[in-house]
Amino acid sequence: MENLQKPQIICHTEKSLNYTINDVKWIPSSAKFVSIGGNPNGTGIIEIYSLGSDGIEKISSFSKKDHFKCGTFDASSLTSRYLATGDYTGRLQVWDLEDTLLPVYKTTKHTNLINCIDGVAGTSTGCGAPEIVTGSKDGSVMVWDVRQKDDPVAKFLPAEGTTARDCWSVAFGNSYNSEERIVAAGYDNGDIKMYDLKTMKVRWSKCIKNGVVSIQFDRKDIPMNKLVVTTLESKIYLYDVRTQHPKKGFAQLTEKAHASTVWQAKHLPQNREIFMTTGGAGTLCLWKYNYPEKRVDKDADGIPMGVIGELTLMQNSTLSSQPITSFDWCRDKIGLSVCSAFDQTLRVLITTKLNLY
Repeated sequence: MENLQKPQIICHTEKSLNYTINDVKWIPSSAKFVSIGGNPNGTGIIEIYSLGSDGIEKISSFSKKDHFKCGTFDASSLTSRYLATGDYTGRLQVWDLEDTLLPVYKTTKHTNLINCIDGVAGTSTGCGAPEIVTGSKDGSVMVWDVRQKDDPVAKFLPAEGTTARDCWSVAFGNSYNSEERIVAAGYDNGDIKMYDLKTMKVRWSKCIKNGVVSIQFDRKDIPMNKLVVTTLESKIYLYDVRTQHPKKGFAQLTEKAHASTVWQAKHLPQNREIFMTTGGAGTLCLWKYNYPEKRVDKDADGIPMGVIGELTLMQNSTLSSQPITSFDWCRDKIGLSVCSAFDQTLRVLITTKLNLY
């Protein structure tokens, strides 16, 4: 009986596809979502689906010559709802889904696969330019403003003489006015780097020894609050990034979950203390962060340092025998989400009782 009082993760409907799905994203302010991936012959494919009375219904699709790896709507306004994508050749393209013959923006400055992408300021006012960040296998992280053609507005390259590390994950944060903005990036060797776009310097870095598969701030358009990082070997790291100690850095906690790679961490749009993680064994875990009694303490020298809280596992569920590699919450309906796995299946999920937290 107690278990029924917790949130339940329910698979509402599912659809099998005949290609590899690399990413899924809800189209803002709609009951539609996109599936992003590639066909067995190497061509890229994007399909648009709606959630109807008969389940998942395909509306349209388009193919291009190169396999798509990742996508985001977050740099676009709610009126245009352009989709930005990264592909296997290192090409960034922005698409008007109403007219997909040619992209509205493209660049080929990356020399290898774009693993990850994020956007910011598309739906915010007074929080800076609409920008896209991409992380690539070539080791570089680049920030783009689609109003400026060809060249990135910022780029962070491997130090001269060092081996380029594969950048697996990127995220925007701290974008609470028109001056401040942070990009967090995670790499295959376990490096986490926090790039300050105001000073164009590394604000904080740490190595956690396992490849960083996913990274996300709890909110992009507020002063930095929390950062969740997931890795190859079952680890979830949560950092309180509100208070940075000059020597100890940020307060953190570590949680072991999924008994496999933790592929994604996605915060609930309606409640920043709740997030979902997806695992390599086809599992989902729903977490809630509980703040400590006080978030800031002082060390022996009187310097402020963060105090970390606790994570509570609210629910877990097994959906597939294959890794769940992409997941996205719907901003318009609390608890509604879509995910995809290596079994080439789209699943629309409903997580209940989230309005009670």
